[in-house]
Amino acid sequence: MAFASIFCCVKNSDRKERGKKQPTWRIFSLKELHSATNNFNYDNKLGEGGFGSVYWGQLWDGSQIAVKRLKVWSNKADMEFAVEVEILARVRHKNLLSLRGYCAEGQERLIVYDYMPNLSLLSHLHGQHSSECLLDWKRRMNIAIGSAEGIVATVKRTITEWAQPLACERKFSELADPKLNGKYDEEELKRVVLVSLVCAQNQPERRPTMLDVVELLKGESKERLSELENDELFKAPQAVDYNDGISVAEDSSDFISEEKDANREVKEIVQENTHES
Repeated sequence: MAFASIFCCVKNSDRKERGKKQPTWRIFSLKELHSATNNFNYDNKLGEGGFGSVYWGQLWDGSQIAVKRLKVWSNKADMEFAVEVEILARVRHKNLLSLRGYCAEGQERLIVYDYMPNLSLLSHLHGQHSSECLLDWKRRMNIAIGSAEGIVATVKRTITEWAQPLACERKFSELADPKLNGKYDEEELKRVVLVSLVCAQNQPERRPTMLDVVELLKGESKERLSELENDELFKAPQAVDYNDGISVAEDSSDFISEEKDANREVKEIVQENTHES
């Protein structure tokens, strides 16, 4: 589905609605974060993990922050950094940490959160203070439900669930990015949509090989294209269970093509940033 995300996006109304909202996060300068954390002083360190270290800080207005500083810069780390910022920018829930902003200067990658004086759920369950703080079953269940509700708030529907009915009704033009202003080849758009959906169906044995995908996208076989267009997958609107756990982005440029990495990031971020209300 990665190549399909270039052509597809949600309806104009969604974009206009989103445009009315002001972001609650901002970009921090490295100088500002050095000042807030006393140059990332050891005494300000709250914890350390495989990703790097987290420091306590105080901004000029007196508000307290937690700054996650990536340990090592690499292309992979840069991708994970972008994914985490993308996800946290969408999360809004009482039991999940709010993103204050981020900093990306040179090879420095830092994420700024609200500071939580009660520490994280992870620290209460497995940290150095876990023996001092016993979370009874009722509280654990409340936290679990609250965290799940936070995830639900960010999950809408898969891109395939959105595109499937439109493809069945042959409304391919509604799947094109409005920013293209209608400047695309209709036949090529149709091929991209149909191939993308057949690749994403939940029966692996029915998915085409990559060789087939290339052939179909190039339109080299009219017979194969006809078979694809008449596939039962596109005969009538139906609820198709793609069950891939990926939420559709609100814009094609926002859609994360690294599906597995995104799934893993969501799980890690939720555990890392969940706190008690």
